[in-house]
Amino acid sequence: MPLIEDHPLRYELANELHARPFPSLKAPCGAAFLAIKQPVDASARDRDADRAHLISLLDRYGAPHPKPGATHWFGQLGRYQLKWESHTEFVTYTLFSEGVPERAYDGTVFAAFPDDWLAEAPGVRMTSALVRILPHPGDDAIFKVLGDWFVPESLACARMLDDSVTVAGDFRIDENGHMRFAVFASEECGPRRLGRVVQRVCEIEIYKTTSMLGLSRVRGMGRDLTAIDETLTHIMTNMNSEMNGGPVKEAMPADQALDALLQVSAELEALAAKSSYRFAATRAYAAIVEQRIDVLREENFRGLQKFGEFMARRFDPAIRTVIASEERIKAMSARATRASDLLRTRVDVERSAQNQSLLESMDKRADLQLRLQKTVEGLSVVAISYYAVNLVLYMAEPLGDAAGLSKLVLTALTTPLVILGVWWMVRRIRDQMEK
Repeated sequence: MPLIEDHPLRYELANELHARPFPSLKAPCGAAFLAIKQPVDASARDRDADRAHLISLLDRYGAPHPKPGATHWFGQLGRYQLKWESHTEFVTYTLFSEGVPERAYDGTVFAAFPDDWLAEAPGVRMTSALVRILPHPGDDAIFKVLGDWFVPESLACARMLDDSVTVAGDFRIDENGHMRFAVFASEECGPRRLGRVVQRVCEIEIYKTTSMLGLSRVRGMGRDLTAIDETLTHIMTNMNSEMNGGPVKEAMPADQALDALLQVSAELEALAAKSSYRFAATRAYAAIVEQRIDVLREENFRGLQKFGEFMARRFDPAIRTVIASEERIKAMSARATRASDLLRTRVDVERSAQNQSLLESMDKRADLQLRLQKTVEGLSVVAISYYAVNLVLYMAEPLGDAAGLSKLVLTALTTPLVILGVWWMVRRIRDQMEK
């Protein structure tokens, strides 16, 4: 076999696909699920604090520690099994116990999380759930206990994975602060398949919950979006009225309107920047919820709504609201950009017209200056000629007396010549200056 150097991450990437195995469960058993999330900026949280919190729990039971930088851990925790996972925005703890208490959902398994340890959590509880896993007792017996354990109005129950399990839950928080789910496994359901089903149910719950954060964000920005939309509509309506010569409710100079549009664009960009991550996470989490439900291959149970039907009625509208709000922000931003471009073009045209008027005014002034200059040149020729004629007369008067010419005749003879000479000299000076 030829030697070839491996990529530094080859084994790490290959092992990542097998790093988070599903638990192997056998009914009857129970599970307690807990998800902890930082309230703000959870994706940039200190993950060492998450691992320190896990180690604190493991030390209470004398369990081994995870490797440095680990994002998952599975092992024995006293008489329980613990599955810990670190995700982008939250960490999850799932405890599995053999057997179930006689009283359903009494919180015995969840009590394995010490109260003081819970109080020291580096975050808040995003969700918690109790899962009761029993052998399949028959449809009649299941239908009977569902009314005692769950709220009928929101109860979802379905046969899954070719009728190997029946899963029920109402997605309501009980008096102890937990969600409740029940899993009834048939004899054909193996331990690994049962573990996958319980894992999927817990994932549906946590991703459903975190995706709803997007709806909360949308509701929080609703007033701001409405106010920005009204401002944008007002500016664009006035622009349209001004262009078409219609009545304008509130006249606004083009420069001022452009500043207002730029302010609207800045506010929209700020909203988009603050919400882009949450909107993207909402879409991703919603897609995971849909995928987890699809892989369970639901079938109807006694006419009750399936998990997919529950999500279609209660969950999907919330996700559509988030997506619609995201699209609304993008549409408003595009409107503001188009209006800014249009108004900027209008301002440029107005400035061009002003520049054209200014150039015409400058041309008129230049023409007047030229005429004035020519007038001054003419006057200067006369003035210079007047003094030049006198000078010439002083010099030519002796010659005129010798020739018998009177002063008047001498003046009449020299004046045209002097004027012509002065005019020629001034014209030559002007031509040289123009060159």
